[in-house]
Amino acid sequence: MSIDTPAPPQGHARPAPTELPAAPGRCPFDPLPAYRDASRLAPVTEARLWDGTSCHLVTGFQEIRTALSDPRFSADARHPGFPFLSPGRREITTRTTPSFIRLDDPEHARQRRMLTGEFIIKRVEAMRPEIQRIVDEALDRMTADGGPADLVAEFALPVPSLVICLLLGVPYRDHDFFQRHSRSLLDLAATPEEVTAAVDALTGYLTELAEAKRRTPDDSLISRLVARGELTTAEAASMGLLLLVAGHETTANMTALGTLALLRNPGQAERLRKEPELTNSAVEELLRYLTIVHHGVPRVALADVQLGDTLVRAGEGVLCMLSTANRDEELFTGPDALDITRDARRHLAFGFGVHQCLGQPLARIELRIALPTLLRRLPGLRLAVPYEELEFRSSSAVHGLRELPVAW
Repeated sequence: MSIDTPAPPQGHARPAPTELPAAPGRCPFDPLPAYRDASRLAPVTEARLWDGTSCHLVTGFQEIRTALSDPRFSADARHPGFPFLSPGRREITTRTTPSFIRLDDPEHARQRRMLTGEFIIKRVEAMRPEIQRIVDEALDRMTADGGPADLVAEFALPVPSLVICLLLGVPYRDHDFFQRHSRSLLDLAATPEEVTAAVDALTGYLTELAEAKRRTPDDSLISRLVARGELTTAEAASMGLLLLVAGHETTANMTALGTLALLRNPGQAERLRKEPELTNSAVEELLRYLTIVHHGVPRVALADVQLGDTLVRAGEGVLCMLSTANRDEELFTGPDALDITRDARRHLAFGFGVHQCLGQPLARIELRIALPTLLRRLPGLRLAVPYEELEFRSSSAVHGLRELPVAW
């Protein structure tokens, strides 16, 4: 595949392609160094994937918005040239019925419309008392023996898992099963065999669940989907798989990383405790600052498209690095600082265009409840181990912490 980028000035060597996926850096909150270095060269640069194929690394804010909103860029991973970050990510495409995030319009729009009403702000706001109850009960359990505790295992992961199970109609007693396989699906270091096992296990589980809901309907989202009669069982299972994995993994990682970011910026944490009216802006700033989709959003060009100064030809892949866009100095003053008073609403943490995250209203309300409640109830919250000992999920498609030992 040829990559058409502007020639370097005469006498200067062409920059080496960025190797994907990039290695982690020293600061777990910042964009990975290789992606940041690329963004300083140009908003669109050359990159090389694990299998030796080339693609475009898109790091500029406006160029990313274009790539994610122009219908000439496809989200369908079945197109030749689609950029996969690992052999496991490619395996998922061959093992599953595509969910709507891996489809283009009109099929994407048809399936997404079935879910839009489930995630509108009015509906998720109606869940606020139930989410608050789940948060309070998780904190009660976590603090019952006086600590210390692992905030990931005892709070950040159970809360969104309970919420998405409640919404979908998935029995929470199966959480160990779906959390374990979800981690395998998101791990860029997982082998194709490991991914295959995880896909088959989760797809089989959700297929059986969808069939059970078809026979015995209830008020859950999966039950309502199959009752419509517009989806095959495979499509319903694929949609359920997407919602289940994305519905707990992303918010769990944001909750844990957001807590750590506030603990590392105690002035910001104290201000949020004293000024709860800053909750909404604090959540938007944490979404911008952390941008947990560290390795980019993939697309493939269906036609020749001019992206900034670079011509992306039909059949060439692009990876849109949301993390670098969210640190754009022209949009956000002092972007490397956490400032919960900042107006960060232009961030791209949920993507952009027709494929932007459907569940963002639910993610926002969970974070707006979980983080302030945690800070309010545990004013002495602190790390129980040295910061340097924390381990991060650096090989995951969704960045996060393995554990977060805390005391209070």
